[in-house]
Amino acid sequence: MPSTALSPIIAGLWRAHTWGLDVPARVRWIEQALGLGITSFDHADIYGGYSVEAWFGEALAAAPGLRERLQIVTKCGIRLVHPARSGHAIKSYDSSRAHLLASVDNSLRALRTDRIDLLLLHRPDLLMDPDAVADTFRTLQAAGKVLAFGVSNHQPPQLAMLHRRHALVTNQIECSPLQMQALADGTLDQCTDLGLRPMLWSPLGGGRLFSGQDAQAQRVRAVLEALGRQHGASVATVAYAWLLRHPSRPRPITGSGRTDALREAVAALEVPLSAEDWYRVWQASMGHEVA
Repeated sequence: MPSTALSPIIAGLWRAHTWGLDVPARVRWIEQALGLGITSFDHADIYGGYSVEAWFGEALAAAPGLRERLQIVTKCGIRLVHPARSGHAIKSYDSSRAHLLASVDNSLRALRTDRIDLLLLHRPDLLMDPDAVADTFRTLQAAGKVLAFGVSNHQPPQLAMLHRRHALVTNQIECSPLQMQALADGTLDQCTDLGLRPMLWSPLGGGRLFSGQDAQAQRVRAVLEALGRQHGASVATVAYAWLLRHPSRPRPITGSGRTDALREAVAALEVPLSAEDWYRVWQASMGHEVA
């Protein structure tokens, strides 16, 4: 799957089990997202205590025509201690062949689909054998179970080690106007260099952009509000626009079951921030001007 197949804004399902949507409402939500141009939906096997993939799969089963209109992203590699996985004794990371193959089969069953468009390793496994992982990726791809692969929350050397053995298409990382580590540690530079468009989780700082009373949140919110008045856009839309301004061409991941929240994210595609506007937000977040 070419990375261009994903939509520029991605719908995140991390908390979908808390949205209170029955199956018909889930179908409507997916259709509304598709109507806005959001065709990619981000999962992980562990979301909702191993329940959210099935939550989504029930909607796909109720409206079979949806599957060909969207892309499914999911993640695996975290072993949670949970009743749904009675064999897990402690929380750990697992990139072994057996775990990856079993995780993909579990996800395919839960999602009611025959393929995963993009599979990500959820966290760096300190015991990862990159040659074995690459071989497992080739097995999954040859079987048609997974079309493309990436990583999530990986540092540049970890991504590079695996990318040399099997082509990856993304690194899904935390990034927002309140969390800029990826700008400082080389993660976004690497994505730009390799042409791997990153996926950005928690792009609104987990809600701190709107309600945080700490000094950083208040400084950033004031700048976003001023830019919002200038561009006729909401704080959320300007925050998304700030992320989209980066040359790595990131794909922010939403986290809401509200269609209005999806609409605010998509509106950012039409908000052109200047370099000075971008640096105003950076300065507010960091608390100082560039050196």
